Amino acid sequence: MNSQEAIKVSIDTSNFVSMGYLSDLSDQDFLHRPCVGCNHINWQLGHLIAAENDMINKIAPGSMPALPEGFAAKYTKETSGIDDPKSLATKEELLKLADEQRAATLAALAKVSDADLDKPTGVDYAPTVGAMFSLQGCHWLMHAGQWAVIRRQLGRSPMF
Repeated sequence: MNSQEAIKVSIDTSNFVSMGYLSDLSDQDFLHRPCVGCNHINWQLGHLIAAENDMINKIAPGSMPALPEGFAAKYTKETSGIDDPKSLATKEELLKLADEQRAATLAALAKVSDADLDKPTGVDYAPTVGAMFSLQGCHWLMHAGQWAVIRRQLGRSPMF
């Protein structure tokens, strides 16, 4: 296994867990806040999609499909308090965008060399290209941990 394959396994495992947690939730469930001040899944997914698009375009310019007009603006820190489903994407739209972005991320990863993975990004939270790719799985899993709590609050059994 080479470095790209190891990073891909990590991203794929994160995707398996994340999509498992989301699979049986409804659009309404996506708006459940586990407590005051916490973000609902809909906002978190939009944030993850916009962040992945931005981060991978930083290290592989032009490799990511464009997000729909105004999408990223719907999922900023300033919009995290919005609960109106008409102002947000649907579960179906979010999952479709997530799949498109993830496919592009993996395609970009497949094109880099081991030497490319060591290149600096100039970004403190992911200082190398390899760290930026690795962050895609970690970022999703961090949020998936929050979704486990929401699932339990909604009466779902543990999945993993």
